[in-house]
Amino acid sequence: MASSKEYLTFVLEQLSCLDSISYRAMMGEYILYFREKIVGGIYDDRLLVKPVPAAISLMPSATYELPYEGAKEMLLVDNIDDREFLCKLFLTMYDELPVPKKKKTASSK
Repeated sequence: MASSKEYLTFVLEQLSCLDSISYRAMMGEYILYFREKIVGGIYDDRLLVKPVPAAISLMPSATYELPYEGAKEMLLVDNIDDREFLCKLFLTMYDELPVPKKKKTASSK
């Protein structure tokens, strides 16, 4: 089941307190970026984030779920109605997220 554009819009509105939030559509789902780092995504109308230590400490009872078959488990954010919590979660996670890999240019191949 693909995620709805309405759910994506709601989550983006909840994160409007942050700068540099973006997303990319991927096979009916959405990958979420914060300051160009992948934080998580929206899968089957569920907000899932990477299980970095900061996210685990803020959501100690969160369940681990698969975004899709064959993927690594992610943390389910079930408190999406709390805008302040979501912004704090993304800000706290940022330093622990991996740096995006540099894309190879034609000249470096």
